[in-house]
Amino acid sequence: MNGDWLLRGRDGRLTAYLTSDDAVLCRAELAPGGPWEASRRIGGEQRLRPGPAVGQGADRYAHLVAWRPTADGGSVLMHSTHFRPRLAPLDFSPLGHPNRTGDRTGTPAVAVDERGRAFVFVRNGGGGVSMLVQKEKGGWYPWVDLGGRRVHEQLTAAAGALGRIGLFAAAPDGILHWRQEDPNRRPVRAEGLDVSPEPGTLRALATSAEHTTLYFTDRRGELCAWRPGAAPVPLITAAGPGPVSAVRCVIEGSDCTVLAQRAASGRIAFAAYPTEQERAGAWWTESGPQLPADATVSVALDEHGELVAAAHTPSTGSLLLTRRKDEPGLALRAWQQV
Repeated sequence: MNGDWLLRGRDGRLTAYLTSDDAVLCRAELAPGGPWEASRRIGGEQRLRPGPAVGQGADRYAHLVAWRPTADGGSVLMHSTHFRPRLAPLDFSPLGHPNRTGDRTGTPAVAVDERGRAFVFVRNGGGGVSMLVQKEKGGWYPWVDLGGRRVHEQLTAAAGALGRIGLFAAAPDGILHWRQEDPNRRPVRAEGLDVSPEPGTLRALATSAEHTTLYFTDRRGELCAWRPGAAPVPLITAAGPGPVSAVRCVIEGSDCTVLAQRAASGRIAFAAYPTEQERAGAWWTESGPQLPADATVSVALDEHGELVAAAHTPSTGSLLLTRRKDEPGLALRAWQQV
């Protein structure tokens, strides 16, 4: 799943959006902090290709995008909205293809602006990035080619604290960046970064009213943080492959950013540091049991604003959950099977 897949709904309940062989599943709390319902398949019996994406706006609605195979051997992008955890998500509806027709071109990314409009980004057949924007009163604007070349499979997008959309893509010669300068205009190419990240390691997080921070792993294995307008800061050696999951939360009265990643050991590693103060340093603390190589982790805030983390293993269907203890530091409760 491209994007943090553990989300809190408008009613305070958590929902986990999970992947299986050919579908997207969702599971939700029956009550905030309570037991969980059984998993539900989104969109009925429609078959989906691997690599869906999820994003959430300030209205707490979740937007899911995935590729669906077509009868002629191609693929088409599909979109679903999930308004509340206990409601059924809307059926997937077609968005088309960035090149009109063809096969899957890359993993989509989704971000939602302050008006609740979903922005869908995906690599196109020419190696650049295409964008689709939702209309406020239903429907979608036409596909737009944002440019770029030789971009890698995975993109990452985020809405800043002011609702403006930022998009990041990795390419062989650096990181490409698009920014929405005006909420009524499309994102445009902005300052990039002359560094080659490990493909598939990008994750963006709004860290203040002014800034979105991009996390990526460089070729030396360092997890770096970058805010356009400044130099990237090596924060810590990456615990394992793939992108981190990140969330801002208050720890002992301080605004902190918490990172989580499946470590090379198979356990889940956590690190925390004062938000946007990477030079203060951070260190990993591993937690929970050893998990298979396909396990992923996602962090969120519960109905009380406290840290909660989930680990999902698609090969076994296992979903584990932990929460921060009511004590100093980043101490976590024992992991529990959901």
